[in-house]
Amino acid sequence: MIPIGANEMLFLMQGLKWTVALAAIGFVGGGVFGILIALARTAKRKWSRTLTAGYIWVFQGTPLLMQLFVVYYGVALFGLSIPAWVAVAIAFTLHASAFLGEIWRGSIEAVPKGQTEAANALGLHYVSRMKDIILPQALKISLPATIGFLVQLIKGTSLAAIVGFIELARAGQIISNQTYRPLLVFTIVGLIYFALCWPLSRLGARLESRMAKAAR
Repeated sequence: MIPIGANEMLFLMQGLKWTVALAAIGFVGGGVFGILIALARTAKRKWSRTLTAGYIWVFQGTPLLMQLFVVYYGVALFGLSIPAWVAVAIAFTLHASAFLGEIWRGSIEAVPKGQTEAANALGLHYVSRMKDIILPQALKISLPATIGFLVQLIKGTSLAAIVGFIELARAGQIISNQTYRPLLVFTIVGLIYFALCWPLSRLGARLESRMAKAAR
């Protein structure tokens, strides 16, 4: 067995960098499209609700692993060749947009109807009503679920290794194959994931508890 030294730890940190970057890209990109999906899901037009509902059903009803395969290999069918990290970023953005869109749709609908009625009585148009009244309240309601999804997204980045993307889990696998010390290597990898996800999980639980007390 080969000892795990500074070079191996540095390689793990490089994998961690890509894990964080991928989660951030997926979350931010998914958030941008997710808010549009949430607005379309709560719009008065039936076609927009139906279209976005179908989009959400596709991404919530299929495994993330399959979505990664479809994006990575599907792009090649159009004669395009893109780096693995681009394909993975696209797949995670689409995946996150569906889940965040549904989370925020529920939060928008959870805002008391009286808020919308009051805004209409004041003569506020749709953009002002959503931006100044509905969305700030919906964001507060959605925070625990949004943070919970971010934790799942961070852990889900480990699936990106299937298309050759070297993130934290894949870096751990490579080091394990080189050092023949899988238990030690994946214990370290697990601790790194725990250090990333546990504070976020605690934050989400604390916010949920605080909101529950405020609702009493």
